[in-house]
Amino acid sequence: MRVGGQSIWAVLAAAVAIYFIGFLIYGLVFSEMWQGFHGYTKDNMATIFAGKEWRMALSPVMPLLVAFGMAKVIGWRGERSLTAGLGTGLWVGVCFLVASRMYAFVYGPEPVGLLIMDSLHVLAGALVAGAIIGAWPEKKAA
Repeated sequence: MRVGGQSIWAVLAAAVAIYFIGFLIYGLVFSEMWQGFHGYTKDNMATIFAGKEWRMALSPVMPLLVAFGMAKVIGWRGERSLTAGLGTGLWVGVCFLVASRMYAFVYGPEPVGLLIMDSLHVLAGALVAGAIIGAWPEKKAA
C-alpha cells in the first residue's frame, strides 16, 4: 500500500522506531536529566501541564511527519539501500532537524545539555528512519 508514492508500511515502521527512540531517551534512560534541564519536578509537572494534557495526543504526529518526509527525500534521491538511507538520514538529521532544534537554544534560555539531548534524539531518529525506509524492499512491477 502506498501513500504519496511511499510505502505506508515503511513510513509506519520508521515512525514507530522514532517514537520508540524518544521513549527510551525521555521516558526510560534520561527522564530525570530531561526534567532537570527544564526545572521540572514530579510535583510541579502536574501544575505546569494542567489543562495542556491534550498536547500529548499530538506526539505521534511528529515521528509520522519525519518518517514521511524522509521517505519523500529518499524517493527524490532515487537510491534505495541501507547505506543510502543512512546517508540521507544523516543529512536530513543534521541540516534540518538539528538545525531547527537549535533555534530554541540560540534564542532562548535553555541549557546546552537540553540542546545536546534533543539533537541526539532527532539525529538518531533520522538515521533509523533513513535506514528503515532506505532498506525497505520495493515491490517489483508485475
